[in-house]
Amino acid sequence: MTPQQKKIRKMLEEKQGILLVHYYARPEIQEIADVLGDSLVLARAAADSDAKVIVFAGVHFMAQSAAILSPEKTILLPRLDAGCPLADAATAESVRQMREKHPDALFVTYINSSAEVKAISDVCCTSSNAEQIVGNEPAGRKIVMLPDGNLARHISSVSQREIIAWEGCCPVHQALTPQEVAARKREHPGAPFAAHPECHPDVLALADFVGSTSAILKFARESKAKSIIIGTEAGIMARLKKESPEKTFILASDVLLCADMKKITLDDIEKSLTTMQPVVTVPQNISRAAKKALDKMLSLS
Repeated sequence: MTPQQKKIRKMLEEKQGILLVHYYARPEIQEIADVLGDSLVLARAAADSDAKVIVFAGVHFMAQSAAILSPEKTILLPRLDAGCPLADAATAESVRQMREKHPDALFVTYINSSAEVKAISDVCCTSSNAEQIVGNEPAGRKIVMLPDGNLARHISSVSQREIIAWEGCCPVHQALTPQEVAARKREHPGAPFAAHPECHPDVLALADFVGSTSAILKFARESKAKSIIIGTEAGIMARLKKESPEKTFILASDVLLCADMKKITLDDIEKSLTTMQPVVTVPQNISRAAKKALDKMLSLS
């Protein structure tokens, strides 16, 4: 560890804090995480930890979820401007309008959403458990899935369920084209292509495996292939190389880089622990309602 990494670890210990880090964060931050994972793993960690302080190296909706699940803890997000365009694709008002059109539907909301949207949803999901959440519902139940349309269409396809898809998307995953994937496949014949379900359906049609970041890591560990093409945000490459150093990983495109996920630096974390700011909180009335949707997700996963 560098001197700064050691200093941050010492500060966390002194403040009875933990550092929760998403796979898409900067590699030097991943190296000192207490918990490194995808949205489902980090949500569970926030709920289960007995730490007094949780520092999130991710984006705003993740810190909000931690604040909802653990309102008694201090939740620090070192950069409040680390947002998520996908989460912004659905507002509480637009979801209310959709609920009026489909009053009998189950609203399944991706964790990549605001607290206000979670508060008017029936259950949350992540890319790791969306199929399981949908599969728990009776066959005839009408389902609306938001805000990621690509995830909704993928879950509809694999579950053989009719799902009304909200037309939001992750701009990073959406930017990956089938032409780029086809080019990587020509350059690396025989290399399987593992893709995140936030990618466009035309991209997923070329995939040998579709799954969340955690699922892609598991696929890479277990695959006998020596080279694997990766169709998700570039931050996962550090973990892939660490877990399977004997394999070669090829990023499907240079567009797979989320600027928001890279905003938080070691300097930001050190400053945040020094000042104990910025703190992320959620109004109690919103938090209580949103917690029901998150708790239901966790109980079904």
